[in-house]
Amino acid sequence: MTTPPPSDPSLTPLLRSTSSSTLGSPSSRTSINDGTSNLKLRRKTRTLRSLAFVVSIIAALGAGSITVFSLYGHLFQSRLHYTQFQINGIASAMSIAMYIPVPAIGYMCDRVGPGPLSLLSAILLGGGYGLAAGLYHKGLEAVDAGGKGPKTTFAPMVFAFVAIGVGTAAMYLSAITTCAKNFGKGKYRGLMLVAPIASFGLGGMVLSQIGSRILYETQPDGARGDVNVFHFFLFLCIVLTALGLIGAFSLRIVDEEDLIDEAVEELERSGLLERSEIFHRGADRDYGALDTNDRDASIIDPARDNDADDDSTELKKAWLLNAETRSFLMDHTMWLFAIGFWLIIGPGEAFINNLGTVIGTLYSPSTKSTQTSAATHVSIMATVSTISRLVVASLSDLLSPSPHSQHVQTGFPSSFPLLRRKLSISRIVLFIVSAIILSIGTIVLASGAVQEHGERFWIVSSSIGAGYGAVFSLTPIIVTMIWGVENFGTNFGIIALTPALGSTIWGLVYSAAYQAGARDLPSPAEGADDDVFCFGKKCYSSPFWAMTFSVWIGIIMVIWAWKGRNGWSQRGIVI
Repeated sequence: MTTPPPSDPSLTPLLRSTSSSTLGSPSSRTSINDGTSNLKLRRKTRTLRSLAFVVSIIAALGAGSITVFSLYGHLFQSRLHYTQFQINGIASAMSIAMYIPVPAIGYMCDRVGPGPLSLLSAILLGGGYGLAAGLYHKGLEAVDAGGKGPKTTFAPMVFAFVAIGVGTAAMYLSAITTCAKNFGKGKYRGLMLVAPIASFGLGGMVLSQIGSRILYETQPDGARGDVNVFHFFLFLCIVLTALGLIGAFSLRIVDEEDLIDEAVEELERSGLLERSEIFHRGADRDYGALDTNDRDASIIDPARDNDADDDSTELKKAWLLNAETRSFLMDHTMWLFAIGFWLIIGPGEAFINNLGTVIGTLYSPSTKSTQTSAATHVSIMATVSTISRLVVASLSDLLSPSPHSQHVQTGFPSSFPLLRRKLSISRIVLFIVSAIILSIGTIVLASGAVQEHGERFWIVSSSIGAGYGAVFSLTPIIVTMIWGVENFGTNFGIIALTPALGSTIWGLVYSAAYQAGARDLPSPAEGADDDVFCFGKKCYSSPFWAMTFSVWIGIIMVIWAWKGRNGWSQRGIVI
């Protein structure tokens, strides 16, 4: 009797049934394994994002050290005998160094990631504050010996604060770029982006309190005096170096390849960009259209195929970012917005840098008033600025319309029905209101309402702090909403370049008025050197009236970008 071959499936039901019932199908086992693997991957992704977020917040807090210049700036005048022009020279050099390299820093951040920039910030901030500490101590010794501190310390002090400015820009931009790209898809992406920005403002309050309440000088009667500048600089040197080193290993963009791929698909669907030859080659590889040599090479050396994929990914990323940079620079509304931002934020920067000397003009040098101090108003500004940043970010997420993707907007008409169905407040309205609040502070100061009434100065510091903080928070949110997140470092870096010019111009204008007022005094104040002390409304009134008009012109420029010819409103941009 012939035995049928066992390979006949119809004659082996038991074997087939047993296999199926006891082990399950291969596809089922694969699905379970894939599910477990995906769950672990999602957990790892969430952990990396959370770690990067926490480190970004702390790093931005440390970067806020640059906002406490007013805490010790006036001591350069009284202890080292710097003139007001020299103090503004240091502040302006620091401000320029913080803003001028921002486009290059943002470009590097988009292409190599935030980690290397954090390492750079550790070197620059640690070295800058360390050098400043040594120079300040040397200047004190020179003055005590009967010499003049500025002759030996001014030029290297400028160099130290240039390093501090560049280091601050690197630390700050690496923090906000990490949050912008890692949380660009969420409902509360505005709040997540503003979290490190708010932390930056909060850093001024925290560090000013550390300086005035812990690292202070003790007066002969045992009372608490001004901040001990030497110890304060050493403290910042150690802390910021540590933060930069931690960020070098923990700040990263999670799933960046997916972000780039989605952006490319979005732009190609919109017709804004034509398909590149790079992606034709990548698509051919995806469909297995490899020539014989490539296929044989990948069998012999699988790493070669992985290297080719990595090269293709890097080429795709470079192509996309370069294309978006060109599109950004060719958008006329970007230039209007950047000019408006410059005209608005410059006065705020100048006020922050000169807050200490402005307070010193409120009372005659012969009047030993203790009604207000620079440390108090640095803290007020930092607190109000932090609150305003968080409030406008929350309002932006809750009340303002948002595009459906995190990528650059092309202005499809289909977005209009969505805006008509939803009661909302544009982010530009929030921006304009914030700028008006800033101008209220400059008006109150310019009018002389706080002269010899230091108890009223909180109106000035809180108004300017609230407006300044809100404008600085809404600007990166607006950039991400209109021009996307994948090239955020470069785009925001270009716009953030403008405050350096505004800060420098208004700092010089204020210094000129201050020095002129000091020369017009009937007699120098006791202990003054070369008429560097000024008292009265004439020291600051005209510069702050001019700053008020600057803010109003900036508001007009932003409205033009929004509602003007071929502006965001006409193009259907959701903002």
